[in-house]
Amino acid sequence: MGASSDNVDNVTGFILAVSSSIFIGSSFIIKKMGLKKAGATGKRAASGGHAYLYEPFWWFGMISMIVGEIANFAAYAFAPALLVTPLGALSIIFSAVLAHFILKERLHIFGVLGCALCVVGSTTIVLHAPHERDIHSVKEVWELATEPGFLIYSCVVVVVVCVLIFYFVPRYGQSHLIVYVGICSLTGSITVMSVKAVSIALKLTFEGNNQFVYFQTWFFTIIVIGCCLLQINYLNKDSVIC
Repeated sequence: MGASSDNVDNVTGFILAVSSSIFIGSSFIIKKMGLKKAGATGKRAASGGHAYLYEPFWWFGMISMIVGEIANFAAYAFAPALLVTPLGALSIIFSAVLAHFILKERLHIFGVLGCALCVVGSTTIVLHAPHERDIHSVKEVWELATEPGFLIYSCVVVVVVCVLIFYFVPRYGQSHLIVYVGICSLTGSITVMSVKAVSIALKLTFEGNNQFVYFQTWFFTIIVIGCCLLQINYLNKDSVIC
């Protein structure tokens, strides 16, 4: 019975994760259309402008991204992070296909190779994902998150992100895409743990075991909100450079 329930949860998580990739992949293209239009009439996002806030296309893309993130958020409540996270790479494939037909952007050989590697890598990880440890409380996630290894990793990520934001962005941000990508990727690695914690908290709460009485749940929620806002800001900047 337990194995059958796990399989149903994994399938649900898989469907939600794939749906998330479709919505998020679409959002990149729609938002870029809005950013391009905004850049033609005002200060570009990469230069610190926020004219894109007045563009309907940018908001449509933002709504698509929010729907995708909600689906992704829900997926973490049902399936292991090792199953959900790699499927996020599918958004790259979907975005690349849309960019080819809508934005008339052409992938060179290395772009095609990159997409192929995303598919192979995601498939390999998903097929060999280990069984997830059963979590019965957010406190258990907190214990894992406060282990020395993860704390050291988190501190290193925070330091590197701060260096990128305060040193490299003003000097190289507008000409080197890797700066913005680095900020989003490093921040995303912390976001995964927090999203997993909050999604578990919501799932357990809906099942009758209220997790919002613990300060750990609110701590993870704040981390998720902060990381998401930071990533959205720098994703807008690198979308204009692309």
